[in-house]
Amino acid sequence: MSRPVNYAEKCSRISNAFYNAGLEKAQIRDLTGASQCLKRSLAFDKYNTNARNLLGLIYYEIGETAEALVQWVISSNLKQEQNRAAHYIYEIQGKPGRLEDESVHIRRYNQALIQAQNDNPDLAILQLGRVVDHKPNFVKAHMLLALLYIGREDYARAGKSLYRVLQIDKNNPKALWYMSVVKSHTGRADVEKRKLKNAFSHHQMQDDDIILPPSYRENTGWQMVLHIVAGLAMGAAVIFFLVMPAREEQLNDSHNREMSQVLEQVNQKSMEIDEMEASVTAMESERDAAAAELQEIMDENGGVLSQYQQLAHILRAYKADDFPTAVELYTGLNPEAISDEGMQAIIAEIRQDMEERGYQVLADLAGQARDAGNTDLALDYYQKSLNIKADNPQVLYDMAMVYQSREEEERANELFGQVILNYPDTELAAKAKEARGY
Repeated sequence: MSRPVNYAEKCSRISNAFYNAGLEKAQIRDLTGASQCLKRSLAFDKYNTNARNLLGLIYYEIGETAEALVQWVISSNLKQEQNRAAHYIYEIQGKPGRLEDESVHIRRYNQALIQAQNDNPDLAILQLGRVVDHKPNFVKAHMLLALLYIGREDYARAGKSLYRVLQIDKNNPKALWYMSVVKSHTGRADVEKRKLKNAFSHHQMQDDDIILPPSYRENTGWQMVLHIVAGLAMGAAVIFFLVMPAREEQLNDSHNREMSQVLEQVNQKSMEIDEMEASVTAMESERDAAAAELQEIMDENGGVLSQYQQLAHILRAYKADDFPTAVELYTGLNPEAISDEGMQAIIAEIRQDMEERGYQVLADLAGQARDAGNTDLALDYYQKSLNIKADNPQVLYDMAMVYQSREEEERANELFGQVILNYPDTELAAKAKEARGY
């Protein structure tokens, strides 16, 4: 009689097999392949804490600390005794300000992503540069930064960002694809092809290899005579060419002295011309610097003048009792561009009002846009609301639901993870777990 199939045991074995495969890939820094194996492992056995802990370590290695903590929190709940997940959580939460810093970096990345989507790559690049300076292992930030550089045809900087990604995750498919684009535009791909072709195109010569020219024949008698005649003629030619240069040198000596004097005068004039060109270049640099400074002041998007105009529009909206318009205008204000102390006091009052009730106006506008089917506008309003008040789990959850409706599971899961991690004892955390399938 055959033994009955134990499906739980079979699933556990398959899960362990995928875990072992993921561990091997992680050891050779194939983090993308490892994470895929570990997710399959958890699909067969969600109680496999070894696979879940390793998946958290991979998330942490690529800079996604929130996702790592989600996996470790779940693991510690499934197995409370002798579980390394508790040590990992303590290492992160035990450092003062660590979670706050992580939240700031994630918020900057999200802002850069929205700026890139709204055709504002310069600000996005600045934001991402600050992110990767503080989180050099944040793969998503490096990838977005490389993509923006490729869009600007700055392939050298794009290659540096992609090289960093491939150091962290050597088989990242998107990074490999972007790197092939960079190499094709920098000529690096052709160089590598030539090196590979030369390496396998011929064998190396050995010490006993002899190369015989195809025209080699043994000399005959007549050939010996011809060689002697040719040698005599060559000797006469050598004598002629050795004697003639000495005679010509005597004849042209005076002419050379005259040419030297002329060349010295020409060099003197050239030096004067170079000094004049250097002076012109310096004046052009000063002119360009002044023009750049003026452009910075007059810039329509972020210049000093435009920010004063933006503040005036906000005050006009307050005067007209049009608070929603004031809120929307406030999202485009850059207070750092305004140096006047009196204006800074006004801005402080406006900021306090926005933090108390302005963020909710933006959240309501986002909900209206979402109900109308305009998810792009809804996400923009949600992000602006978070820019004013970051501590808002309801907005994070609503954003995640919008991304989930757009089948952008990765972004949705990231926001669900923030709700679960930062607000663990709330009803929204339970809903987020349910939405993620836990």
